[in-house]
Amino acid sequence: MSTAVTPEIPVVPAATAVTSAPPQRLQSLDIFRGMTIAGMIIVNQLPATSYAPLEHAEWNGWTHTDLIFPFFLFIVGVSMALSFAARRTRGDGNRKLVLQSTRRALTIYAIGFFLAAFPFYEGILSRIRIMGVLQRIALVYLLAAPIYLFVSKRARAFITLALLVVYDLLMHFVPVPGFGAGNLSPDGNLAAYIDRALMPGHLWSVSKTWDPEGLLSTMGALATCLLGTFIGELFLEELDAQKRLRKLFLGGAVYMALAYLWNPWFPINKGIWTSSYVLFTAGYAMWALAVLHYFIDIRSWMQTVSKPFLWLGANPILAFTLSTFVAKYIFILLKTTYNQRSVSWAGYAYNSWFRPWFDDTRNASLAFGLAYLLFWVLVMGWFYRKKIFLRV
Repeated sequence: MSTAVTPEIPVVPAATAVTSAPPQRLQSLDIFRGMTIAGMIIVNQLPATSYAPLEHAEWNGWTHTDLIFPFFLFIVGVSMALSFAARRTRGDGNRKLVLQSTRRALTIYAIGFFLAAFPFYEGILSRIRIMGVLQRIALVYLLAAPIYLFVSKRARAFITLALLVVYDLLMHFVPVPGFGAGNLSPDGNLAAYIDRALMPGHLWSVSKTWDPEGLLSTMGALATCLLGTFIGELFLEELDAQKRLRKLFLGGAVYMALAYLWNPWFPINKGIWTSSYVLFTAGYAMWALAVLHYFIDIRSWMQTVSKPFLWLGANPILAFTLSTFVAKYIFILLKTTYNQRSVSWAGYAYNSWFRPWFDDTRNASLAFGLAYLLFWVLVMGWFYRKKIFLRV
């Protein structure tokens, strides 16, 4: 997964003939990626409880926070199709692309592993979380790249469908000791059981008994990425803007309808990345990308207001890594005194600078998150202007 800006593809205004359209950059995809990074930064660094859309669903169902990660993996798939096509035109063969993809996946995993270990290293190998956000991105990219490069489009569609169906069947019909088959509770589902069996002591610290980025549920995450590759190919193959938009909106509607038909049997659930969740979030992502594509690429509107997201989207791994690293410093390591108590720098800033201005702690927490996001927008804007991009 390259963090460079999206390769150029033809973007055709609706009223312009295909043959006369000059190539323009697909800025909407960079901005969409930047919006997902902005969402990650805000929801991961809220110092207190905030509004429901900024919290994850307790289990089944979804909030807008639950859309962020699948949107990012969907964008990885779209970008994969575009970037591989651009590199093939430069003469890169499949073998070279696989080697580069493998190196990038391992680098992304190493960054995620470092962030999971930081800042407490003593005895870390006995308790470090093996999976996580960057680790899942790395694993999905490692698997998706060779599938995309070596498998036909029809076979890739079959693999995507098989991932969704087989995952459903495994979760419903393979019995879990002590819980039986078809138990979809946090502790009783098959994905959680496999994670406990294969990664004991290395799961998500909040639950300790299941991991939202676990091993078996990566089947659904891989399907999310593969669905994105078909949309990348749509942008490469369909040069008529109106047809492209119709396909995005219609396809998104079909996916979301199928998701809600599947929902009673295999509920929409981020914690185990269910098949219905894959279809729902992919459909929603298609609608979001269609809207951004229309306003930004086709109509050239919102150029100024969308720049902060462009800065984040051009350097997503750097933005996520630095914001997470600094957050650990100010939330965990750096201490000061507040009301004769030792508190973190983040706690001091929240209680001294934000809490006095708001009667509702939700507003104070949101204001802190937005201020933290603004800081990183400015930092990424500086990197963008200096043309500094982290390439892994």
